[in-house]
Amino acid sequence: MIFRQLFESQTSTYTYLLACEQTRRAVLIDPVASEVDAYIGWLQEFDLKLIYTMETHVHADHITGAGLLRQRLGSKSVVHRDAGAQCADLLVTDGVILQVGELEFVVRHTPGHTSGCVSYVMADRVFTGDALLIGGSGRTDFQQGDAGLLYDNITDRLFSLPPDTLVYPGHDYQGNTVSTIKQEMAKNLRLGGGKTRDEFIAIMQELKLAYPQFIDQALPANQSCGQAPDSH
Repeated sequence: MIFRQLFESQTSTYTYLLACEQTRRAVLIDPVASEVDAYIGWLQEFDLKLIYTMETHVHADHITGAGLLRQRLGSKSVVHRDAGAQCADLLVTDGVILQVGELEFVVRHTPGHTSGCVSYVMADRVFTGDALLIGGSGRTDFQQGDAGLLYDNITDRLFSLPPDTLVYPGHDYQGNTVSTIKQEMAKNLRLGGGKTRDEFIAIMQELKLAYPQFIDQALPANQSCGQAPDSH
């Protein structure tokens, strides 16, 4: 497997490039529009064909590169059916398996940050988007957020994965790159150490986070796969 963790510094977003070495077929998880030329450079360097752009949710902090990559490379956009992005080529649901060469991704619906959040589960790793972060979690105070639902999904659907499963989040603001399920269950400041559902909800209610800087531009753009509605 070819694997690269790519970082967009303005919004501290991680994008993941994964590809099958045998077939040279590739996916990008959570691509950012401003980085499309860089992604194409990576694909060309490794002689890869981009099959899917896979969104963990409709983002509020950056504009997705899915539409631009579809336009330039013919890739297909993957989004959960509840995300509100009818522009996607594949509107997936819980349990759907995406096969790309020898790579297999299982869609696991993990709402709570937004109603359309998913995690992509592989044999040894999980891409958690903004649901489970290293040492934290996605916020739950806007965009269909629900702290209790997020707690249920993280504890039931992610913490049930094997303890040594690698956790690759959608963002990190402290320079962390990877964690494990075992580490998050033990040390996550919001969910770890056996915190109860009520404790988590109380923590989330007390955060008092600032309004997302790019939400007014990003949300409508991402509901059109990163492009203006009339640009398809």
